[in-house]
Amino acid sequence: MIAKRVSALLSLIGALWLGPAQAGEPATVIPAPAVDAAPAEGTQTVVLAGGCFWGVQAVFQHTKGVIQAVSGYSGGAKEAADYQTVSGGRTGHAESVEVKFDPRQISYGKILQIYFSVAHDPTQLNRQGPDVGTQYRSEIFYTTPEQQQVSEAYVEQLNKAGVFKHTIVTQIAPLAGFYPAEAYHQDYATLHPNQPYIYFNDLPKVENLKGLFAELYREKPVLVASANATN
Repeated sequence: MIAKRVSALLSLIGALWLGPAQAGEPATVIPAPAVDAAPAEGTQTVVLAGGCFWGVQAVFQHTKGVIQAVSGYSGGAKEAADYQTVSGGRTGHAESVEVKFDPRQISYGKILQIYFSVAHDPTQLNRQGPDVGTQYRSEIFYTTPEQQQVSEAYVEQLNKAGVFKHTIVTQIAPLAGFYPAEAYHQDYATLHPNQPYIYFNDLPKVENLKGLFAELYREKPVLVASANATN
């Protein structure tokens, strides 16, 4: 947890310097994808990386249509998928969130719109806010050919439209494996809302979700702990 404590301290210092209103990454209003996945039955899964998994998890736990959002690691070997090892930045993993959703309630394209606009800044290369390293990269790990098509088309659409000041650097790759993070990382933003890192970096993301996607925002998040308790 040393890396996160350092990030929390930097977040606190930055927030005190800038003021709470300027803390956290600002949201970007972007158009919906011109190409989206067709409605389908059953649960679908995509794994999204966009900086520290605490904030990405919190955003999707507050999104209607999401059945579960679990923090974990993708992009590297199972044997090295633990927080201390991944934090070294040499395992190939990215801190990621496995998002399971009902496509009858929320489309894959809408998941991506939230991911690009409020969950993280897709133009930052191998970093996100105060967190630096390849483990904090922006990457979509798709699970179907249709997800690949929609993801690639959307990145091209957004880059051509110039909605961001800089080019999107999000990588798009097939999911080879997802490894859930340690229990203390799950539901972290909900359980520790007053922790400086969460307060200044992640809670603003949830507020941006509420403001930009009011029709998809749910006040009570769907938590990993609750899902495990019912299984």
